[in-house]
Amino acid sequence: MLHPALLPQGLRDLLPPDAAIEAEIVGRQMAVLASHGYERVKPPLVEFEDNLLAGAGAAMAPETFRLMDPISQRMVGVRADMTPQVARIATTRLKKVPRPLRLCYAGQVLRVKGSEMRPERQVGQVGAELIGSDEVAADVEVVTLAAAALAASGVSGLSVDLTLPTLVPAVCAGFGGGTADALRGALDHKDVAGVAEAGGAAAPLLVKLVAAAGAGKKAVAALQAIDLPPAAAAERARLLAVVDAVQRAAPGLVLTIDPVENRGFEYHTGVSFALFARGGRGELGRGGQYRTGNGAGEPATGFTLYTDTVLRAVPQPQPKPRLYLPLGSDPALAARLRAEGWATVAGLVAVTDAAAEAKRLACAHWLKDTEIVAIP
Repeated sequence: MLHPALLPQGLRDLLPPDAAIEAEIVGRQMAVLASHGYERVKPPLVEFEDNLLAGAGAAMAPETFRLMDPISQRMVGVRADMTPQVARIATTRLKKVPRPLRLCYAGQVLRVKGSEMRPERQVGQVGAELIGSDEVAADVEVVTLAAAALAASGVSGLSVDLTLPTLVPAVCAGFGGGTADALRGALDHKDVAGVAEAGGAAAPLLVKLVAAAGAGKKAVAALQAIDLPPAAAAERARLLAVVDAVQRAAPGLVLTIDPVENRGFEYHTGVSFALFARGGRGELGRGGQYRTGNGAGEPATGFTLYTDTVLRAVPQPQPKPRLYLPLGSDPALAARLRAEGWATVAGLVAVTDAAAEAKRLACAHWLKDTEIVAIP
C-alpha cells in the first residue's frame, strides 16, 4: 500500500514556514502590480479543451492534463499556464473595456511533466498582461514591472535576459528558406557547427547572431554590426529600442541579450525575456509579446513569475516571535500583543508548567499574568 505522505512525481506539500512565506511573496508581488494599475482576475482551474488550447494556449497542449467533464460530456483541460486564460477573458468578457487593458493574476497550474531545470509539475504563478498595445513603451513597462515585483519579493542580483524569437525566422526567410528542426535544435544548444551545417545560405549570419549573445552593451554593439535582411533588421531595431528604453528606465537593472533563444517562447511574437537571480537556480519568470488569438487577435505583452523559484531566491524572513498564552489569559491583552507583532498560541487546557508547555509548542516566550517571560 502507498504511504499516506507519498505524492505523484513533481508534486509536493508546502509546509511551515514555506507556505506562509510563499503567501507573503505573492501578496507583495500583487501589491506592486495593483499599484501600477493592473486589475486582478481569477480564471477557473479547468476549462473546455477547445477554449483552453486556442490562440496562445496551443503551445501548452503537450503539457495539459485532459479529462471528461461528467456534466457537459465534453473534454476539459487543467490549465498549464494562466496567460491564455487571461487572453480569453480580455477578448470575451472584457472585450469592450478601453485599451490598453492591464490585468494581473495569481494561482496554481498543473503540467503533464516537469523538466530537468523545473521538475515541479504544480507551479504557482503570478503575472501581468498588458493587452491592446504593441508600442515599445508597453514592452518597457512589462520588463521593468516584472523586475519591480521581484525586488519587492526580496530578490537581489536580478538580471533580465532579452531575446527575439522572431529574428531567426526573419533571417531565414530573407534567404528564401525556413527554420528547420535541425537548425532550431542547433541554435537552442548554441552549436555553431550544427548551425553552419543546417543553416543553408543563412548560416553565416546565424553564426554571427549566436556569437552576439552576451551582456547588454557588448551584445548591442555586436548586433548593430551584423548586416541583416530588411525584415530581420526591423526586428533587431525593435529589440535595440527596448534595450535602450529599459536601460534608461531602470539603469541599475542588469541586461543580457540572446538573439537566437527560442525555447519556452514558442507562442511569443516579438521581444521576450527571462528573469534570473545571481546564485539562484532556474528562471524566476519569463514574458514577452504575443497575440491573443490564433495568429491574430490583439497585440499583448506580459510576464509570469514562478513562486517556487522565487521562494528559493529570497532570504528567509524572520518569523513572528511565538508567545504562549496560558488558558484564561486576558483576551484584550492578547489582541494588543498580536497588534505589536507577536504570534500568540493559546492554551486550550490548564497546565501546571506553562514554561514547559510553551517550549513544547515551539514558543520562545510565555505570558505570566501580564508579563512576557523568555524561555531559556
